[in-house]
Amino acid sequence: MIGDSVIWGHFVSIHETLSEYLNEIARRDQFANLGVDGIHPVALAGLLKYYGHDISNKKVVLHFNPLWMSSKKHDLQTEKEFRFNHPRLAPQFIPNIPCYKDPYSKRFSVVVERYVPFLSWTSHLKIAYFENMDLPTWTMEHPYENPASVVTLKLPNSVNDSQNEHISWTEKGTSKTDFQWVELETSLQWNFFQRSVKLLKERGNSVFVLVGPFNEHMLKGQSIEIYRNMKSKIEDWLQQNNIAYYIPATLPSELYVDASHPMSEGYAMLAKQLFENESFRTSILTP
Repeated sequence: MIGDSVIWGHFVSIHETLSEYLNEIARRDQFANLGVDGIHPVALAGLLKYYGHDISNKKVVLHFNPLWMSSKKHDLQTEKEFRFNHPRLAPQFIPNIPCYKDPYSKRFSVVVERYVPFLSWTSHLKIAYFENMDLPTWTMEHPYENPASVVTLKLPNSVNDSQNEHISWTEKGTSKTDFQWVELETSLQWNFFQRSVKLLKERGNSVFVLVGPFNEHMLKGQSIEIYRNMKSKIEDWLQQNNIAYYIPATLPSELYVDASHPMSEGYAMLAKQLFENESFRTSILTP
């Protein structure tokens, strides 16, 4: 199961994610959670292209979160510099990402790292063990620690943010929003999501796309109709390209934490709906 924080399970414990509820219904560990917190379709396409070669000849549930098209900023279309998530996974030169303003020297080093395993490994060490600092900087910050002792060759434990898991968006007093959706035809995020689907299929994967479930209760003004029209166009594209998919109905309002993240009960309901979906059973559950 591949996607952003909706798949990863933001706001719920590791035992209340969508993949966990699916495994519970299946009564075996069939679904692996490969969600990445904060990753957007542009970065996810880079992650799959450069580091996801082992995801081949498998059954893949690929999630698409419409939230990434809810504004030009989220869609990375703004000309003003915007420090978005996972910039090293985004295209460094072509196509141009308007809000990405890092110097060419830094971009070039990112490209080189993708093809030199040793450089990629050292970058991983910095992120996993040295607080994303180079060794000299880390040593200055930790003068009495031995750098070799922190390299345990084990990944640090991942802890989901479950602090607000039982507080819905209405309980928190979140206001309804008139999202400024971008056009599907010009969306960078949608374009790169399409690239991910194509790449996964080229690598022999059986791909099932899950769209949403987006919190339509949170929409106001014209953004409701614009979103539903956009959702219809997404469905048309999936059908035209013979891609198995499921676009669930909006969950009950009280089962959302925010615009796109369900509460644990919402994930459980969504898992049950997937198992009842014929396309899901055919493409994912059939041996």
